[in-house]
Amino acid sequence: MKNWIIKAKTLLNQSLGSIPQELNELDWKETMSPNNEKICKHLSAFANLPGGGFLVFGIDDITARVVGISKTDADNIIKKLSNLCRDGVSPLVIIDHHFEEFQGKNILIIYINENAVKPVHLSHKTIEESYIRSGSSTRKASRQEIGGLMLNSKTPVFEELHASKLKTGLEVITLLDYTTIYKLLNKPIHSSFNEITTWLEDEKMIIKVDSDGFYITNFGALAAAQNLNDFDGLARKTVRLIKYEGKNKIGESKEFPSNKGFAIGFEALIQFVKGILPGSEVIKNALRSEISVYPEIALRELIANALIHQDFSIRGSGPMIEVFSDRIEISNPGKLLPSKKIDRLIRTSPESRNEILASAFRRYNICEERGSGFEKAITAIELYGLPPLKIRETENSFTVILYSPRTFAEMTEQERVEAAYQHSIIQYYSNNGMTNATLRQRFKMNDKQASQISRLINLTLENGRIKVKDADSDSKKFISYLPYWA
Repeated sequence: MKNWIIKAKTLLNQSLGSIPQELNELDWKETMSPNNEKICKHLSAFANLPGGGFLVFGIDDITARVVGISKTDADNIIKKLSNLCRDGVSPLVIIDHHFEEFQGKNILIIYINENAVKPVHLSHKTIEESYIRSGSSTRKASRQEIGGLMLNSKTPVFEELHASKLKTGLEVITLLDYTTIYKLLNKPIHSSFNEITTWLEDEKMIIKVDSDGFYITNFGALAAAQNLNDFDGLARKTVRLIKYEGKNKIGESKEFPSNKGFAIGFEALIQFVKGILPGSEVIKNALRSEISVYPEIALRELIANALIHQDFSIRGSGPMIEVFSDRIEISNPGKLLPSKKIDRLIRTSPESRNEILASAFRRYNICEERGSGFEKAITAIELYGLPPLKIRETENSFTVILYSPRTFAEMTEQERVEAAYQHSIIQYYSNNGMTNATLRQRFKMNDKQASQISRLINLTLENGRIKVKDADSDSKKFISYLPYWA
């Protein structure tokens, strides 16, 4: 038996004691009032009450005797209340119900959940039409009380909003690829339909609306949709993958559509991207094989970052992966959060625009732990000897650019300075300082080229990107450097 049912029955016994009286948390009725506005006021009051409250049908309003209610009448009440919870109050109110025998008669218990978003008020009216429970009765909330409700309200986030109209359970499990999510979590698939829908609720992928059905949330669709085009508000959020023949967008191009939810389609997306990227042929043990010129871990982290940190309030655009002959550009709608700086993204303090999606990607083992993604990507870029990661921000987008391999001589002066700065950060978080030797290793250069690296270090110092670790040291040979902010 659900905990709320036990609580409701305990309160009902207290209410029907030697001196019958309704309670703040519980109101009883013989049957449903024909006055819809009056009912909505009760729904508003209980949804604004900490812990929610209960309406019990089948009890005489005046004598407090248990008179009972028929199953047909109970079903009609449930249907009417469900409609009023959607259309009569705002935001939507969630209810649950229980029909059972009590003192020899059948009664209907309705549980009105406390709403996270407050105040709940009458639909199509201002928030001043909000109601509360006071002295075991329902009354209109004062402005001060409305302010208190707002202070204790949770601001709704995009991932928790509805992506669909009301769906049946069968429609939900048809639209969402829940089996792949189970696999990503290394969990056995539940055997019963109720267990699956309960689990999907716990995953915040769906919201149950009593016996009427379910809403699929934006997070549920974004993570597990079989086809994002089935959700009108998310159809433009699919990943666009475009391959160009040359170094710009003038030549021929080919677009590869991707309409799967981000989580269930991520692995296939990565493998497809790897398949269209230029490769490098190597010979090992007399056998030829192709290896990617881009590190896979960098692709995974940067693409995952674009998916989970995009700004969903920017309509009509979604993540984009553009493959050129000499680079790959990964972009998403939305600028960096105000607390972020472009040159401090490596091992930055964790913060996400879409925390539910970001948390899920970590639990699904799609991306690394909080704050370590860029560090992993930069480390892999250095290992592959690629030019530094380029980060570009516009008014409404954020882009990272991975370049194909180029030698030290082929890099621009600005690229060399940026590579030195990024290397100093990696060394700093490895509890080391950057030295001439570590920077030579980063650029795949030998000892005879130490003078070139010394000139680069001096240039990076002049640009204010690094600083000497121990300014008082007399040793020039083993001097080490830190990022400027360390």
